[in-house]
Amino acid sequence: MDGGSSSLVLQVAMGVALAACTGLRAFLPLLVVGVAGRLGLVGLGGSFQWLASSPALVVLGVAAVAEVLADKIPIVDHLLDLIGGVVKPVAGSVLATAVLTAETPLPPVVLGVLAGGGSAGLVHLTKAKLRLFSSVTTAGIGNPFLSVGEDIASLFGSVLAVVIPVVLIGVVVATLVLFFVVRRRLHARAANLGDANRR
Repeated sequence: MDGGSSSLVLQVAMGVALAACTGLRAFLPLLVVGVAGRLGLVGLGGSFQWLASSPALVVLGVAAVAEVLADKIPIVDHLLDLIGGVVKPVAGSVLATAVLTAETPLPPVVLGVLAGGGSAGLVHLTKAKLRLFSSVTTAGIGNPFLSVGEDIASLFGSVLAVVIPVVLIGVVVATLVLFFVVRRRLHARAANLGDANRR
């Protein structure tokens, strides 16, 4: 694999990993990439240099804090999930496109939308289902704890995506597999309890 291909693979991996993190929080990954771009830790495509500007960092910082706090409020968290169904794939597409500076066989925007939007949408859908399951099984009591876990995963995931993107993609895939396994077992356990109660 030549240097250009290697660079493209790493940038696509970074974009997909960052987009997956936007599936948890729309603005934290954007803020992390903006700060990383400002510090010169990650390259940003020409039309995405604005992410590293002072006004963008202030707006993204405020938006990230507001999103994190609002997600701890009952009912508001479900409203955010509804809005996130649109906002998060867009944020994922922006990030995946922003970090693509190598030459690509497809236009960067197309590649960014396919890789970033799909990754963000899948993680958001999984998160929303888990949140709904938590609301039903814990009467919403477990939701703030899940929310804190999502904050941590999105923040540290975004940092890891900038530093070691390929490893993070493996972590994301493993996490999704683990989620489906746990969810299936919880459903089976709930079904068994229901059968036992009817006897």
